[in-house]
Parts: sequence; structure tokens; C-alpha cells
Amino acid sequence: MPTTPTPWKKSRTFGDIYGGRQSRKFADNIFQRAHSIERPNAQDQLPILIEENPSKNFFFPLSGEEVLEALRSLPKRDCEGITHVWLRRLKKSDFINRSQPLAWFACGSGVRVITLYPWPNSMELSFGQKRPSNRIVNETARYGGVIRKRGREWFSEWTVPSLRKFYLQGILFHEVGHHIDQYNRHFSAANAKGVEEFADQYALAKTATATHICNLLAK
Repeated sequence: MPTTPTPWKKSRTFGDIYGGRQSRKFADNIFQRAHSIERPNAQDQLPILIEENPSKNFFFPLSGEEVLEALRSLPKRDCEGITHVWLRRLKKSDFINRSQPLAWFACGSGVRVITLYPWPNSMELSFGQKRPSNRIVNETARYGGVIRKRGREWFSEWTVPSLRKFYLQGILFHEVGHHIDQYNRHFSAANAKGVEEFADQYALAKTATATHICNLLAK
């Protein structure tokens, strides 16, 4: 995803949205959000967890503590500097309008935050009437999801184990990849393809780690 200046309150610049896990439309969009996240203090244990109620229509496939445990399983250098993990409530209207990504990484003003959004209780994500690309079909299958068509609508269907694996590796680890890219390799904001491919490759490289974590969580 391209970077874009994001307002943080009225008098400060929060920074950049640097890569967001693709939305149900899987389109490149610029996401602008206002934030009130405070810069952490020196004594704070990082990352700081912010966990909101997902509402009755949605749930988080992983709890906040499970997300933190997953991050601890990665090399320390990969997650160093991430200040917050935000499991953020999703408005039903945003879900219906497909106006939110599944997750995103944002940075600036001493804050580096991974924001994760909840999943619908139906365990389905709609692509509308357009058949998803082969890349999306293959990625869905990689994590155990299934692409189906109901009437004119295309959608992905998930089980709890497959969704947890996708949420962990395909979403959370993908956003860690954006964090690494931003502070180490740093593709140009104009190179949206390079930005996303780097995050995808990072998540793919952590397949064994994600499988191990999911096996532990299943016990």
C-alpha cells in the first residue's frame, strides 16, 4: 500500500500508513485515519496491547495475548520497535462497504502500530460478483480456505483452524514484514508492488513458525 500522511489529533503529524493487509476487494487504496495513540514511555513494555470489543457480529480469531505470543516467536530484531498492537473494533457499515483493510501498519511520531480488525461470525468474506484473481484463490487455498460462488457472489469460506492460520501468518506476519521493510529495506512508497511482495515473502518464510504456533494454540 502506498504511504500517505495521516493526521494525528490537530497539532501533530502521526506519520505514514505503510502497507495494509489487503481488503476484501484486494485493491490498492490509501487509508487515512485519525489516532490518539500516545508515544510509549521508556518504562513501558513493548508492544503495548490495545484490545477492543469486536461487537456482536464479529470476533478476533486470535486474542490479544495470542497475538503477542506469536510476535515473541519471531526473531527479536524483526519486531523490535513495534510499539503497539491494536485489535480494533470494526463498524458493520465499514465491513459492508468494504472500506477497511484486514490490517495495516502505520508509523510516525514515536509510534509504530500494527492494527488488526475482527472477522465476521459467518466465517465468510465476500468478493462481490467479480471472480477473485488466481493469486487470491491460491493464497486462500494455502491457508485452508475455500473460494465458492453463491448465486452471483464470490466469497471465501473458512474453518476456525484455517482462519487462525491465515490471521496469524497471512495477516499478522505480513504486517511485521511491512515493519521490517519500512525500517530496513524500505521500498519506495511509489513501489506498491514491491512493498506488498516483500511483506508476502516475509510471511511465507515464517510458515514453519506459524504452523508451530497454531499447533500449540490448538492444544
